[in-house]
Amino acid sequence: MPGLFGTDGVRGVANVTLTPEQTLRIGRAGADHLATRGKGGDGRDAKAADRPLLVLGRDSRLSGDLLAAALTAGCCSVGVDVLDAGIVPTPGVAFLARHLGAAGGVMISASHNPVDDNGVKFFDAAGYKLSPEAEEDVEAKVLSKQDRMPRPSGAGVGCRKDGHQHARAYADHLVTSVGGEGALAGALPPLVIADLAFGATARFGAQVLRRAGARVVAMNDIWDGSRINVRCGSTNPEAMAKRVTEEGAIAGLAFDGDGDRVIAADEKGRIVDGDHILAVLGLDLVARKALPKKTVVATVMSNLGLDLALREVGGKVTRTPVGDRAVLQEMLASGVALGGEQSGHVILAEYATTGDGILVGLHLLSVVARSGRTLSELAGKVVKLPQVLVNVKVQKKDKLETSEKVATAIERVREALGHTGSVLVRSSGTEPLVRIMIEGRDAKRIGEMALTLARVVAAELGGEIVQSQEPKGE
Repeated sequence: MPGLFGTDGVRGVANVTLTPEQTLRIGRAGADHLATRGKGGDGRDAKAADRPLLVLGRDSRLSGDLLAAALTAGCCSVGVDVLDAGIVPTPGVAFLARHLGAAGGVMISASHNPVDDNGVKFFDAAGYKLSPEAEEDVEAKVLSKQDRMPRPSGAGVGCRKDGHQHARAYADHLVTSVGGEGALAGALPPLVIADLAFGATARFGAQVLRRAGARVVAMNDIWDGSRINVRCGSTNPEAMAKRVTEEGAIAGLAFDGDGDRVIAADEKGRIVDGDHILAVLGLDLVARKALPKKTVVATVMSNLGLDLALREVGGKVTRTPVGDRAVLQEMLASGVALGGEQSGHVILAEYATTGDGILVGLHLLSVVARSGRTLSELAGKVVKLPQVLVNVKVQKKDKLETSEKVATAIERVREALGHTGSVLVRSSGTEPLVRIMIEGRDAKRIGEMALTLARVVAAELGGEIVQSQEPKGE
């Protein structure tokens, strides 16, 4: 199983490519790693009070019980106790690991992926996702032909503990972050549509929003592992957006299966994506002199409209490679409090160590309530530039970084765009594709640029253009 860890933990088709046998080994390896490096050190001995503790959560997928049982067995087999919080959002596991002083946390979820998939992701004692180096250590333990990890017996074996009651502490934390019970009531009657995607935020997210003062019409608010993410949630927010206009709501929030993402809709039913959310939160923080360095971290995929909106108030955007881990790494390194992705994975570092859909949704509504402005007005500060994407299927993907002709062609496009556009050329991590994205003020012009650049890539790397999107933008 080379490349066990992907961009966000281990994922696969449950019981097919991600089997209970493999999950048990992942549990052993992850627990052993965290027990040795987490809070309390390696305290595995005959005294239950001294054993390291991991917080376990999962989303509503049908395979969740299967993999949770296997993973729990793996953790207990190396002398680590498991506090099972049940179905809870991923950021809830990260919060509880830190809040309870555990050695770490582990979430069983495939986030926004299809029903059949599932996955495992670990958090350290501070509530952060494992570093690449830590994942390499866990992976080496899983793949090793000689298992040298501990196998205690008797009182040294770990135990499973019921931790469902601790979800209340996470809910309290979320509500407190926006000022406490009823804080959102304000002058505007905050009717909100919440699409819980049949996932981890179901039975939880709407309750938190109501505690904060919102009136909520909830959609897909039950745990249903056969329908999680199916034509609903953050990957399919259209039904939520339509419901906003039908109910006369001030906004809508659509979460993904494990609750670490949110996509919103304004009162007119228009989608408010991660770029809009970053702008609304960022501009509010700048106005309150609460945005460190007046800087927001975003990935190379975010629209230049975000940069332009922040520049108007003296702010700026720092760019990272794709992935929330790259965003967080830059935030921590530069002391920035707000960052995220266009997909709705937004990190508010003052309150969370990872993306948190409910938290971000609450703070988005808080800006609406405090400002007295509509979400369409606030999100309208981001005028998205036209954006075009071209994919080139290539035979020599590794040649992309060394081709002088490609580098020259990219530089010509960059010079032609100046400060009013951007160009991104990158290899797909999973397919034999080179992706070309260009954005700028003139849709026709950037479309021509993208095709010209794609032809150079195809000629240099041995390939053909397989997909071209029309320029998108407002």
